Parts: sequence; structure tokens; C-alpha cells
Amino acid sequence: MVKLFLTLAAAARTAVHAFNIAPSARPLSSLGAVGSRGAGRGGVYEDLTGMVGNTPVVKISDKLAPEGVEVYAKCEYFNPLSSVKDRLAVAIIEEAEASGALKPGMTVVEATSGNTGIAVAMVCAQRGYDCVICMAEPFSVERRRLMRMLGAKVIVTPKAGKGTGMVRKAEELCAEHGWFLCHQFENEANWKFHEATTGPELCPEIVNDFKAAGKKLTHWVTGYGTGGTFHGAGKALKDALPDVKIVLAEPEAAGLLASGTPTPRNADGSPAESHPAFAAHPIQGWTPDFIPKVLDDAPMDALMDELFPIPGDAAVATAKALAAKEGLLTGISGGGTMYAALETAKNAPKGSVILAMLPDTGERYLSTPLFADIPADMNDDELSIAKSTPSFQLIPGEEPVLAA
Repeated sequence: MVKLFLTLAAAARTAVHAFNIAPSARPLSSLGAVGSRGAGRGGVYEDLTGMVGNTPVVKISDKLAPEGVEVYAKCEYFNPLSSVKDRLAVAIIEEAEASGALKPGMTVVEATSGNTGIAVAMVCAQRGYDCVICMAEPFSVERRRLMRMLGAKVIVTPKAGKGTGMVRKAEELCAEHGWFLCHQFENEANWKFHEATTGPELCPEIVNDFKAAGKKLTHWVTGYGTGGTFHGAGKALKDALPDVKIVLAEPEAAGLLASGTPTPRNADGSPAESHPAFAAHPIQGWTPDFIPKVLDDAPMDALMDELFPIPGDAAVATAKALAAKEGLLTGISGGGTMYAALETAKNAPKGSVILAMLPDTGERYLSTPLFADIPADMNDDELSIAKSTPSFQLIPGEEPVLAA
């Protein structure tokens, strides 16, 4: 573990140096948080894992944010494989290497809704490990294809088995073949990496960015998949900003925490059975059909100030609004988190500064309800524009027109 955090500290220092602003650089915004375009990153990376972290914070305009408060988004899709789970994958693999649990030539296995699998596949590709991912049937097919593109084998488990089914399959494969299981839902390296990087210890991203902008963060809003972001970054934020209010969001349709019912566990901390409060919901990456041990181990009374239920349709609608009104392309989970942030903003004291986590990119949701009403073909307005000039028209039912 000591070796891991020395490694993370070095990576954090490298990342911070990479964002130093040249004295003559002209800031891009009045917040003064970034250097000018074309200034470069101040160096080069040995490999892409050094690019994990230091994701940007972006202000939400008054097109969405209520008057009198400031709402921001931390855009985790600026990680190299476009999600917050890049942090987790680096943490788990490096901790396993340091402890000797993961040795050259071994196969790495994980059960995932997709983002963790993509991140683990990325790190395995870079480090030279074979990778096997177990993923339940309902999750988006583009995630499977991305993992396979990165060299992973993807084992799809039946829909009826839910999240616990893909976890059982991963455990079974490791027991049979002697492979290394990441245990993202139980592994304490998960939340410790977030404590060290997303929060204010080794790489004080959130705290430093708001301090540099002359802002005091009053609210932090996040959902949970494994619970690592909430547990790790939440601890670090509360240490640095004792008055900050933490809002934890979960799907309204799957109110596992709201139910007050615990998840029975096996000896290794994995879930023994599916949670009775679970129901299908559209927020992929959030809230499997059990309460992850990483989340269960968090000191809830000290960290969580509010538990916020998210309607699935509101998460989808807010993700679409972020794209159409702010140019921020995030997934349904990002929409859900921002919905909680915007609703929190409506009742927050004037002058409040609220930060929402955007866990991943909207491109990971092309086959989900997020894009269900986004057509591939031209609609009537687009056809009207196409017909407004005579050349190069492709009108359904008509011969293509090139030069008029």
C-alpha cells in the first residue's frame, strides 16, 4: 500500500505540473482556472495512466442554474477512457501489483456495468495483462464493443441474474482458472484512491480548483455505483471543508439506501443475494441490485447530509438539457447527478456553490433510452433546410441530386 500511494503521489505531482500556467498565458475564463489554448501540458506522459485525474470543473449557466446560486460540473469524462472509473482501475491494478496479488502473466477479471470494465481493459492493455469482463445483458452494447476493442474478453450474463449474477460469474471464473478478481465493490483501494485524488489529499483537485477561482464550495452532489467516489472523495472533502453539504443520489426506482434494509454478505464482503428493494432503472452504472461494501463501509452519519431519489425520466431529461443548453455531453448518471444538484440549488441559500459529478460521456449511451428519440435520419426541419438550396440533396423517396 505504501508503494501504491508513493506512486499516486508522484503521478499527482506530475499531473499538477502538467497544468501549470505559463506567466504570460492569457486565461480562457474570468475564473482564471486554466491556461491559454496552445500552451500545452508542460511535458509528456510515460503512458496514458498518467492522464487519469485533474478533470475540469465547468460552470453551469443561468439557462439551467437558478438565480442566486452557482452550479458547477466536474467532468470526469476528461479521463483518458471517458469516465470516473479510470481512477478506480488504476488504483486496483497498482495496489494489486504492489501487494503481489497480481503478477505478470495473470488474467484480470471484473464484473461491471461497463465503465469499470472499459477502464480495467485500458490499464490491462497498457500493462500487458489478459482481461476478462463479466457484464449483465441489459447494459449498452457499445460498452461491450469498447472493451473488446481494448483487447478484453466480454462474458455476457443473463438479464435475470442482475448485478449479482455477473459478480457470481466473475467469482466462479477466478476460482476455476486462478485469475485475479478486482473486487471493485469490496476493494478499499477504490475509495482510498478517490480520497487521495478526487478529494484534497495527494492531488487536491476539487478544493484547489475552487480556491483558485476564489469560491467556497458549499454542496457536493454525487451518485453511487460502487460507492468509491462518495466514500473516498467525501471523506477528503469533509476533512478540508467541514461545512460542505454532501448530497448522495440514488435511483427512485431502486431505493436501496432509502429502504434501510442491509445487503447480506459473504465472507469476502460480496453480496450474498439480490436486494429486495431493487427494481430495474435506466441509470446505468448506478445502484446495482445490492449495496456495495465500499459504500456500506462509509461513515454515513458523518458524510451524507441528504439522500436524494432520482426519477429515471428526470435523469434522461437533464442529460439532454446539459447537451442542448450547455454543450456538456454526459450520460444518464451525469443527468441524474445534475438533476439532484439543480433541485438542491432551488432550496439552497443565496450564494451557495454546488458541484455535481458527471461520471462519464454520453457517447456510452447510444443504444439506451438517452438516445431513443434522437433520429439518425433527417427530420422535417432538416429536410426543409436541405431543400432550401438546389444542390446535393438526399431526399427520401427521390433520386439523389448532386450539382443543380
